[in-house]
Order: sequence, then structure tokens, then C-alpha cells
Amino acid sequence: MSVVTNTTTIGAIEAPSRRNTELMLLVFAVAISVFAYANVGLAMNGSLPSGMLGYGTGLILLAGVGHLVVRKFAAYADPLLLPLATLLNGLGLAFIWRLDQSPRLIQRAKYLFGAYSPDAPKQLLYSALGVALFVAVLVFLKDHRILQRYTYISMVVALVLLIMPMFFPAVNGAKIWIKVGSFTIQPGEFAKIIIAIFFSGYLMVKRDALALASRRFMGIYLPRGRDLGPILVIWALSILILVFETDLGTSLLFFGLFVIMLYVATERTSWIVFGLLMSAAGAVGVATFEPHVQDRVTAWLDPFACYTTDKSGACEQIANAVMSFGAGGTLGTGLGQGNSDLIGFAANADFILSTVGEELGLAGMMAILLMYGLIIERGVRTALAARDPFGKLLAIGLSGAFAIQVFVVAGGVMGLIPLTGMTMPFMAYGGSSVLANWALIGILIRISDTARRPAPSPAPSADAEMTQVVRP
Repeated sequence: MSVVTNTTTIGAIEAPSRRNTELMLLVFAVAISVFAYANVGLAMNGSLPSGMLGYGTGLILLAGVGHLVVRKFAAYADPLLLPLATLLNGLGLAFIWRLDQSPRLIQRAKYLFGAYSPDAPKQLLYSALGVALFVAVLVFLKDHRILQRYTYISMVVALVLLIMPMFFPAVNGAKIWIKVGSFTIQPGEFAKIIIAIFFSGYLMVKRDALALASRRFMGIYLPRGRDLGPILVIWALSILILVFETDLGTSLLFFGLFVIMLYVATERTSWIVFGLLMSAAGAVGVATFEPHVQDRVTAWLDPFACYTTDKSGACEQIANAVMSFGAGGTLGTGLGQGNSDLIGFAANADFILSTVGEELGLAGMMAILLMYGLIIERGVRTALAARDPFGKLLAIGLSGAFAIQVFVVAGGVMGLIPLTGMTMPFMAYGGSSVLANWALIGILIRISDTARRPAPSPAPSADAEMTQVVRP
């Protein structure tokens, strides 16, 4: 009789999943959001908000469902991405509810529309749908490399999404919405994810030609004409979007994303130089004949002109935003104690950062921007850790799109660049933005799970058979 014993003595070292760390951070994220909500109620009405139980329960459920799904389907994912997105989404809900309580905004809505409907409950519903989309991404997208199969289909879908708003009426001077009855959607928010998939798949194939086949001129590597074609096409499309839809934000996002991914794929600084020159030429060219863009640039150059010479009122929102930042100072006026609701209909969307700046001050603004910076940093870290080139490019593309959107919105509200009309991810009111950004976080978590997951154990070899001990 013989007994075969497994003599394996060195096992695989199990990498920590950090799910308990994520759970602890989620508890902090929900607690801070609920305290902010309670603080607004106490400051404005002297009592806790009547809907505080429902708000807190809803946020706990969303965070809990997100955590359980990550624990089940992406056990090795980055532990910071979900808590950061939850905290920003929760604080955004508290700020939107704060603006819902503004007597000026309530009176304005009744005057214009005959009735008033608060936005915070709708934003909570959009957040639930966003988390549902986040769950769907993690459950059905088992491997992010599957997306590489749909490179050119992604290009077609992205172009359709970007072109469709041209056939619908303009809203506030820009054609960025599709409106059917009471249902509205901003397709550009979803197009940024889909076009990042296309760029990743395309550059996977073309990056060697773009990086190596070039000539050096005055210290800059110039690509060949046939390799320069794609960036010229993308530049032309971004200009067409700006002209026909007067959507400066989507144009910047669309073109900037491609230039960032080109630079990462080829490591050629010349692409950055070309990108900056072409974007500047395009923006200046369009601003010379497009009235809507001219108004944005004029308001950016002189935000207080509407109080002196400019009678159009185009700069009034920016002027109010600048004054709200000044009123906030270093520590802010306190939640619920500011006057940023004077900005009007865009106070809870494009200009929600001005409420943060006035009521939480410079310190609060820096904390919010730090949270956005951490999401971008974790996305870049995921790209560095990814084991496949497609995953690296997709992670850097999604992080780049997120970074560009945060920059153009924050820069526009603060007066650093002309106002673009985009929304601050997770914080601003808007269903399309919340859904798209939760999907973006879901894809980043899927890539980070693949990157951090321990490599599978090697298959048994013939040498291993020789180490078996056979006892009589």
C-alpha cells in the first residue's frame, strides 16, 4: 500500500483585498454627508430637516449596495474610489437640498413656471440609478479587455451621441440636450466614456507608428502626414461640435482626451504642443464669428461689465460667482448662510461650486478639489498597475476625461477660463452626469481589480511530480 503526500511547502502570498478599509471609509463618507444635511437644516430653519431619515437611509442603502457588489465581484479593487464618489455624491445632495430651501429660487420658479419642484429628491433618484448602472458594470463586465473588441463600434456610437443634439432645440444657447416630452438626456456625458474606449483600442494598434515614424525638427518630433491624420480628424470634429452645438465644454473634453491619450501611448511631447496650438487656433477662430462663444469670452474677460456697459447680462452669473467666492473668505459663511442662490437657475448645476466656495470658504473648496484629485490619482495609479496595454490606456483615458471635466468646470466658475456649460461630476444637479460618472467609476474599479488581483498559481510541472514522497 502506498500513500502519495503533497509536499508543497511555499504557498501563494494572498494580497490584501482592503474591503474592510473601504467599508470604514464608506461609513465616514455617509456620516459626513448626513451631518452636512443636518447642519443645513439647523442653520436655515433651526431644526433637523424632516426628510433627514429618508435621506440618510437612502445614502446608506446606496453605499451598502455598492460595497457589497464590489466585495462580491471586484474583491481586489482600489478601496478609495467608491468612498470618494459616495462622499462627493452625498455632499452634492446636501448642497442641492440647501438651494432647494432658498426663498429666492422658489419664488423665481413659481414666477417662471407657475409651480416649484425641489431638485434634491430627483437627484437622489438619479443617484440610485447611477449606483444601479455601477452595479451592472461590475456584474456584467467580467473583464475590461472585452471592450477592446468593440473599438470601431464605439467610435460610431460616440459620434451618433455627439451629433444627435444638433437636431433638437437649443437650451440656454447650447445644443447639448435631447428632449422627448418630459424626458431629457445629455448624451455628451456618456460619449466621453465610449470615445475613451475607441481611443484605447485605436492607439493599441497605431502607437508604434505614431511614436517611431517621425522626423526631428527644431527639437520637436514631427509625425508623418498619414499618422497626423487622426488628430486632424478629431480636431475638425471638435470644432464642428463647437460650431453647430456651441458646446465649448464637450469640444475641450473631446479633443483634450485624445491628446492626453496620444501623449501617454507614444511618449512624444510634440503631440502636446500640436494639441495646444490646434485647440487655441480652433477656439480663437470660432470665437470670432459664433455669438454664443463670443458672449462667454466677453464675460470671462470682464465679469463685471454687466454692471457698467454690457446690457446683455451674459456676465451676471460669473460676476455673482466671483463675489460669492470673495464673500466666503477662508473659512466660509457656514452651510445655509450664503447668497449664491442669486446666480439663479444654474446655482445647483454649473455653479454649485460657488455655493461651496461661499459657505465652506477656501478651506472647503480645497477639500472638495482634493477629493477630485484623489479620484484622478487613483485612476492614474490604476493605469500604472494595469498589466495589459489596453487597460492602461483606458484607465488613463477615463481619468483624463474626469480631470478635464473638473478643470473646465472649476476654471469656468472661478474665472480662470471661459465658462463651458458642463457640470461638476457627482455634485451638480443632473441625471446624465451622475449616471455617466458612476459608470466611469465602475469601469475604473473593474480595471483596478484586474490589476491588483494576485496572479493565478502556476500549473503543476513535471519537476513537481519528482518531489512527491511515496511511503510504503
